[in-house]
Formats: sequence, structure tokens, C-alpha cells
Amino acid sequence: MTAGSLVRQVRDVEPGDHLCLPFSDDAEQREVATAFIAGGLARGERVLYFTDRRAPETVHSWLPADDLAAALRSGRLSVRTAEDSYLAAGRFDPDAMVTALKEETERSLRDGCTGLRVSGEMSWALRDVPGAEGLEDYERKVAAVFATGLSSAVCQYDTRLFGPARTRVFTCCHPGVVGMNALYHDGLVRIVPAYQAGHRTIRVTGTIDQSNAHGLAAALQTAAGRHGDIHVDLSELEFIDVAGLRTLALAAGRLDPARRLRLLHLAPMLRDIMHLVGWDREPQLVLATEADRP
Repeated sequence: MTAGSLVRQVRDVEPGDHLCLPFSDDAEQREVATAFIAGGLARGERVLYFTDRRAPETVHSWLPADDLAAALRSGRLSVRTAEDSYLAAGRFDPDAMVTALKEETERSLRDGCTGLRVSGEMSWALRDVPGAEGLEDYERKVAAVFATGLSSAVCQYDTRLFGPARTRVFTCCHPGVVGMNALYHDGLVRIVPAYQAGHRTIRVTGTIDQSNAHGLAAALQTAAGRHGDIHVDLSELEFIDVAGLRTLALAAGRLDPARRLRLLHLAPMLRDIMHLVGWDREPQLVLATEADRP
């Protein structure tokens, strides 16, 4: 994926999107996939979900019981295993899969749906499956199906299984990536929830200054509504001024005494500023070291 590629929040997925979900935490994968499914059903689309490492019943359990029953009854949700989708012919045939998705799109429209949504867990390709070497070719060919604007797709790649290098290869086969809905986003900074080692985390990417410190404060307030410590990943932070650092310290001070706001990957210079001003003496604020990080 190039630097200018699309980054889409899952709530903003549109017909015509062919997006990659690279993930490294099961909770993050579930949250994005569930939102993708629910969003499609809410828009009147038909949803196909292809599993690999989990049973269809597990995917069913992600949805409210009433919504699930209605979707299954109407045929607007179908959850299939990799063996019943990508590998239905006993091997992986890229051209046959592209044709099948074209037909599924046409069928959805004939049945009165507004379109088709497809999401697949791609880890089956790591097994000794005949034809699996054609997956990259498939990802490039299937883009034409979604380019018609009648369907959309999210292809899921577990970076723990594929590894960083192979994940990048498959990510580059997509026009963009999809992720969790942002807590705050403007032209300077993007603040999104994420997961690290099972810990729900806030990831800050870009620049925080006096003009948007209120957005950081709002994101931290949202995070404070959940139980447990708040982990803030600053590894992609490009700049933060004193107003932004003050916002972090104030948010920590508002937490219950038993909770902590943990700053991950804080640059040494910023750590020095926090110490100079005295914010590192706030009991609820933790400037995490390598040993503290999830």
C-alpha cells in the first residue's frame, strides 16, 4: 500500500470498496468485522462472511439475537467456512471465485437487496492448499467485481500468521485499508481505538497542539467510560505541544485512584518535559517503560 492509499473507518465503508484489514489482535478483528456485518445489514445489503479459524456459530454470536434471527431467516446473512467458499472445488481457483462473487452480487440485487458485502478470513491460504499460491493474483482480479459499485469487501489478514512482509504484499493488492472507527479525526491528527496484547488502546497518529487538544480530551473521556486502565499509544505521534501534554495529565488526574493512564512509546524529550513541569508526579499517570508495555 502506498502512502496515499485510502484509510477507511469501518462505519464509512461504501459500495465499491475493496479493503484490507491487517490485524494483530482477535478483539480488534472481531470489532471491525462485527461493525462491517451490522453496517451492511442496516443498509439493506446481503452479507457473506467466510470463516477459517472460527466456526460460523461464533460469528453468529457477535450479533444481537433478534438481528441475527431476522438476517438468517431472510437469507441476508450467510456465514460459510473456507471449505464451502474459497475451497469449494477442493482447491483454490481464483477465476472461479471471482465468477462466484459476480454471481452472488447479481443474485443479491435480484432478491431485492441494495448490494452485497463480503468479508473473508484469509488464513486458509497458509495451509497446504492446492492453488493457494494464486491468492495475490485473485486479490488483483477480484477488484473488478467491487469496482462496479454494487458490492464491497474486507479481506482479513492476521499479521501474526502472515508476518509483516507477506501482510504488506497482500495489503498492496487493495486500494486501501479499513480499521476501527476514529474517536477523533481532523487534518492534523487521527485518534483511533486499537488493541495491543488484549488491551484496548488509544492510538494517536499525527500532531496535537492547542487547536485540537480538545479532540484528544474528548477521546480520553470516551475511553474513561470503560473499565480498567487507559493505554495511549504514541508511537505514531509526530508532534505534541504543552497544551497536548497538559491534556494527558489532566485526564489522568480525573481517573479513579485505582486506575491509570499509561503513555506508551513516549519520546524521551517529551518524557523530560513531563518531568520538568512535574506532571509525571500525577499518581494516575504512568510513563510506561519497555517492561510496562503490553
